[in-house]
Amino acid sequence: MLTISRLVADAALGLRVVTPELTESLATEIRWLHTTELPDPSPYVRPGELVLTNGLWLAHVPADRFVDALARAGAAGLVFGLTAQTAALPEELPALCLSRGLPLIELCIGVPFAALTRAAARIQNEVLQAELIATVHRGDALATALSRGGGAVGVLEILRGETELPLLMVDRKGRCLASIGCEPTDEQVRLAAAALNRRPPPIEVELLGSGPSALYLIEGAMGEIDAGLYCLEPAAKLVAADREALAQAARFLSLEVTKQQAVHAIEARFAAELLEMILSGPRRSGEVSRRLRAYGVASDRPLGVFALAPVADTPPDDIATAVGAFFAAHGIPAFATAGSRDVVAICPWERTAGELARFAGELSAQIRRRVPGGRIVIGLGELAADVGALREPLVRAREVCQVLRAQDGPDTASFADIATFRMLLGLLDEQVLRRFSDQVLGVIRDHDTRAHTELEHTLRIFLANDGQWAVTAAALHVHVNTLRNRMARITELTGRNVNRLGDTVDLFLAMAAETTGPATA
Repeated sequence: MLTISRLVADAALGLRVVTPELTESLATEIRWLHTTELPDPSPYVRPGELVLTNGLWLAHVPADRFVDALARAGAAGLVFGLTAQTAALPEELPALCLSRGLPLIELCIGVPFAALTRAAARIQNEVLQAELIATVHRGDALATALSRGGGAVGVLEILRGETELPLLMVDRKGRCLASIGCEPTDEQVRLAAAALNRRPPPIEVELLGSGPSALYLIEGAMGEIDAGLYCLEPAAKLVAADREALAQAARFLSLEVTKQQAVHAIEARFAAELLEMILSGPRRSGEVSRRLRAYGVASDRPLGVFALAPVADTPPDDIATAVGAFFAAHGIPAFATAGSRDVVAICPWERTAGELARFAGELSAQIRRRVPGGRIVIGLGELAADVGALREPLVRAREVCQVLRAQDGPDTASFADIATFRMLLGLLDEQVLRRFSDQVLGVIRDHDTRAHTELEHTLRIFLANDGQWAVTAAALHVHVNTLRNRMARITELTGRNVNRLGDTVDLFLAMAAETTGPATA
């Protein structure tokens, strides 16, 4: 960068530092050179400029007023050019400059200010050229790291080699994608992710005792802010070269994030298609077999089927990531993917069903540690002999999940542990369930629409309260006779009487068919 020290180092300029006590100021970057003979140049001198003068203003104002004007304008220093008329510095000038913290440089007779300007331009060009070369070289290194699969870690390693700054990359979902020179805690990662979801995101973020950390935003494919590159140092402490390196790295990391998003989208579609094939039954077992082999899962062996579902609002993608890590840590190849309401995992299993249940318990404990914030339940289907027999275990595992979510109890169970009507409904075709529900309840819905009544709601509350008349009437805030009249009207419309067990079962299953339905991807 252009500094007074670099100009003084050019022997051809004949510069002499008169105030060597101001060493730090001599090494500070200067903005440019400004030549003036005005008695008060403060309106025209920009902060950081080095002022060049021959002292013609001495005929109009004392030296202290001129020096005060320069200090007020934020000048970087004063170069006093000696002339035949002013062959020596004004006697009071060095002390004045020193007291104002303004470096004073003497320029010998015979050296024009133009020589200083040319030297400054040459230095600036050298600086710009060096910065450009550094940017190009860094860009080549970053591109090479990404093209060779180095990913975010490779980018941070290149930055660390240049800047030695502690760096952290976090995405909006609260995942630490890479770090170097630091070991972030879970809470620091959470705070870093939370900052990315603010609008607008801050320039700096306080990360629990580490002080303000400079934030560089990383955009994804749709131009949204998907991740952030954090330098665990305040922005004010970063020099221009550091800021440029971090900004350039953030742009390259945008490419990596976009690539990962594209890969994830392809994998998700591939996995969703595989789930649909499994749910369609054995007729596509050949294609299912080929796709499972892509995940390293042998299709001609017994297969264990897991379904995991959050009770709260935990994103299924987070659960799927934790599941994949668990199987990888145990050296078991597995297909694991997030569906619309749960996560499905399929793995080869040569051991017993009892051992599979114990393994599911270990998985549950691991998921609780890796994905905090809510209860996650795991449903097990029975072992499938091969890919052709996967549909029923998968449907049952997912239905077990729905049962576990709806009740307090164990976090892990199998179909044998919980066999309910929902399991049976889940095995039926969606159109069959819809026709059954419409056949039983359609006349009630039509009546409610025409007459603005609430017969369907009344029936739902009645069944939810196990057919208890007084409890249901209280829940609906009506007299029990009013409730009996409504139920009589339901019997008249549907031909089913809630006082007969078989009819009550029909009405109950028709209601349940709406919310259960078959398992879907």
